[in-house]
Amino acid sequence: MQYKIYIFRHGETYYNRSGRFTGDIDSHLTPKGRLQAKTIAKKLKKVHFEIAFQTKLARSKETLKYVLKDHPECKKIIKDNRMIERDYGLLKGKYHSTVIREYGKEKYNLWHRSYDTRPPNGESLKDVEKRVNSFIKDLLKLMKKEKVNVAISAHGNSMRPFRRYFEKFGVKKMMEIENPWDDYFEYTVHL
Repeated sequence: MQYKIYIFRHGETYYNRSGRFTGDIDSHLTPKGRLQAKTIAKKLKKVHFEIAFQTKLARSKETLKYVLKDHPECKKIIKDNRMIERDYGLLKGKYHSTVIREYGKEKYNLWHRSYDTRPPNGESLKDVEKRVNSFIKDLLKLMKKEKVNVAISAHGNSMRPFRRYFEKFGVKKMMEIENPWDDYFEYTVHL
């Protein structure tokens, strides 16, 4: 049997727009972010899924809410924080420009885009990948058991390892990709 996964990033938030490290701070969608969520919803209008996943953060929930308006067949919404945004530790809430000014561009790049270097008291992308892979393992079991398609309202950094897993590319590419705010990725799994 084959089933579909539809994964998308939340729309733009106020922290995204102002160039701040958001992490697990609960920043809501901007008007532009709501338009991006509506664009995703429109693109997903003709697909079918029975279960949807979100995190505890408002931006994940708000984006999914727009998508679900056209999906009465979706009977279950599951909150799973293993796919939550990366924890930026002491950088959370700080402007990118402030971090560059205080620590330098090299340190900023290392904390922001390194695979295995953690920002102070935060997570590396390697840490994020470990928890996302745990989510994927359980997701595939659930899909097999329930025989369902799923939609996932995720975050930019949690989508990186998700895409790496399903698209079979290396760490370097994972660190370079940018996930769109107004589109989705579709994966077919054979279970």
